[in-house]
Amino acid sequence: MHESRPERLVSEDVTHSIIGAAIEVHKHLGPGLVESVYEECLCHELYLRGVGYERQVDLPISYRGVKLDGACRIDLLVEDAVVVVLKSVEEIRGVHEAQLLTYLRLSGKKVGLLINFNVPVLKDGIVRRVL
Repeated sequence: MHESRPERLVSEDVTHSIIGAAIEVHKHLGPGLVESVYEECLCHELYLRGVGYERQVDLPISYRGVKLDGACRIDLLVEDAVVVVLKSVEEIRGVHEAQLLTYLRLSGKKVGLLINFNVPVLKDGIVRRVL
């Protein structure tokens, strides 16, 4: 009999795959490029690793009964489980983490990664959050 894996373990595997792919991209490109370049390369790396993703996913917002399409976009939604916000900034600030947490809340997803490629060592630019 096959038991399904708990969502927590699936999300851990997915975040591990994303971080590995991001490290590979950072190893080849280094810091200093714009977010769109890192997004393109990270998507290619995820594809090479057989990891499913969607880019620039619309996150509709409902405000007082009005649905606002296109108001927000998630950079990457990986394996329909992990929200990924990409940055290329001097440092991660509270507003960046707030953005990730808001995207998690609005999307109904539980796990998110904030990845800042503009650092000498990528592990120093990764924030993982779980709702």
